[in-house]
Amino acid sequence: MSDTASSQHDVFATTHWSVVQLAGRQDTPRAQRALSTLCAAYWYPLYAYVRRHGHSPHDAQDLTQGFFAALLESNSLANLNPSRGRFRAWLLASLKHFLANEWDRARAAKRGGGQITISLDETDAEERYKLEPFDELSADKIFERRWALTLLDTVVNTLREEYQRDGKGPLFDKLKPCLAGSRESQPYADLAPELGMTEGAVKVAVHRFRQRYRELLRREIAHTVSSPAEVDEELRYLFAVLAG
Repeated sequence: MSDTASSQHDVFATTHWSVVQLAGRQDTPRAQRALSTLCAAYWYPLYAYVRRHGHSPHDAQDLTQGFFAALLESNSLANLNPSRGRFRAWLLASLKHFLANEWDRARAAKRGGGQITISLDETDAEERYKLEPFDELSADKIFERRWALTLLDTVVNTLREEYQRDGKGPLFDKLKPCLAGSRESQPYADLAPELGMTEGAVKVAVHRFRQRYRELLRREIAHTVSSPAEVDEELRYLFAVLAG
């Protein structure tokens, strides 16, 4: 097996679908960590979707809590597999079904101390929601945009942790603007004295920084689709969502 093929196999050995199935078990510390990972990645996109549908902040929190509780109660997560396609699409379709049929049940589960409680900071959620372009995005589009931005935040945070682990936290802070800006907006000649490096060394550092970012982005995308062939398509979709 080639290095590339082996790398793809390693990535797809532990996809978000596997995290979903593990979270659905709820019977081990690993399952609890998987559930926390899942909720951290998707609670705000789901919350924003519910808010955009016109529900109050309090009701939106109840519904988001109730939705996760219902998924676990029904054992839907444990029974899922990658053949269902993209996880975000399945999750949004499930939420729509939930909102159409289980409003009263969600409120009862939340008020009565349902089986789980997801840690949602309602104040933080509303502060974030106030920044959304209210008149421009439908509920579906706001979910997709929040999914895309959350995914990119995850990649940047993973990259930051790698640099900090290697004792290169200050280097990360200086190079981070290079991810979005052009060379003209972050001249290597200006960065060199700040980093105590030659301009050529800065160029190499930026190249490696961007390359690692792309690798982590592809890996994170791979965690959300059902086969390696879908990664490029999903990347194009992600950037289309952000551009729209």
